[in-house]
Amino acid sequence: MKKACCFLFALFGSFVYGQQLEDTNAIEVNLLRGNILPHSPELYHLITGHPEGFMLSFSKKTHGKEAWQTLYNYPDYGGYFIYQDFKNEILGKNYAIGAHYNFYFLNRKLKFKIAQGIAMTTNPYDKVNNSKNRAFGSKYMGNTDFMLSFKQDNIIDGLGLEAGFFFTHYSSGRFKSPNSGLNTYGLNIGVNYNLCKTEPKVIDTSSISIKYREPVKFNLVFRSGLNESIVIGSGQKPFYHVSFYADKRINRKSALQFGTELFMTTSIQEYIKYRSIAYPEDHVDANTDYKRIGVFIGHELFINRISLETQVGYYVYRPFALDIPIYDRLGIKYYWTPKIFSGIGVKTHGFLAEATEFSVGVRL
Repeated sequence: MKKACCFLFALFGSFVYGQQLEDTNAIEVNLLRGNILPHSPELYHLITGHPEGFMLSFSKKTHGKEAWQTLYNYPDYGGYFIYQDFKNEILGKNYAIGAHYNFYFLNRKLKFKIAQGIAMTTNPYDKVNNSKNRAFGSKYMGNTDFMLSFKQDNIIDGLGLEAGFFFTHYSSGRFKSPNSGLNTYGLNIGVNYNLCKTEPKVIDTSSISIKYREPVKFNLVFRSGLNESIVIGSGQKPFYHVSFYADKRINRKSALQFGTELFMTTSIQEYIKYRSIAYPEDHVDANTDYKRIGVFIGHELFINRISLETQVGYYVYRPFALDIPIYDRLGIKYYWTPKIFSGIGVKTHGFLAEATEFSVGVRL
């Protein structure tokens, strides 16, 4: 009888403990007001007011059900909806939906949100009706958001407050020209509500302190998609980008990268031909090699099967100088197995996007 009671108690305890680790739900609403960042001369005439809007987020709050949740101080993940009015008839209004992560610091008083999704604009470029909108060449585009907020949960029951700074980015990755893209920054203030009662988090640093060792890994990545040259109406052309690099895990979370890549962007090939005919005074040879070779360094942040990748590179071979020689990439990857992954990223030169890249790769 005693053994049976002990077994039932242990079973009940594990059930309750398991319930405590289950994800819970929360919502947050932030009002946004700020400014347009004029990263291109084409945007100055579009700044006629202070953009306003709001971001609505639905989050799953983690409590340590999986090891990565404890390692990252119990982040949130979920979906978002954002609306922005740019206070300019030419730019119109933007709507976006996507996925986000919230990471916490300073005893969970400081929240850093990373969000990525798809946006729609109400007033894209049109040769006849809206030729001055050089920011949005396409009705649909990518959206990236960052938000850094001071946050206080459960001020009244599950209701809390937060305030801080935001940054939003819209770009079609030059899928269609023109595509200067648009960045806004400013202040946010909002409320949050925990739909379920949550217990204070206990930070477990034991898994962080354990040394994580892994040999150097070699990666081969193929990236492709469509983009258009800076000539409006020239049409979408395929590109093929091939990367080879080594990475070294420096801890459980991070790996450093170093490698090289070949860029075969056929829209540049078409643009060279166009320049050779349209601007004979520039003496551009129509047979100039359009290919480029770059070397880069990067960082990969491993979360669970998802990782965030940032890279900065320099062209060591570039016969036709179209953009600045420094490029960068921001992307997200998903590991289907420890060796096979796919992803999506944006390659840019400063704030000017060149391409949205869809990738598949192997890590050996």
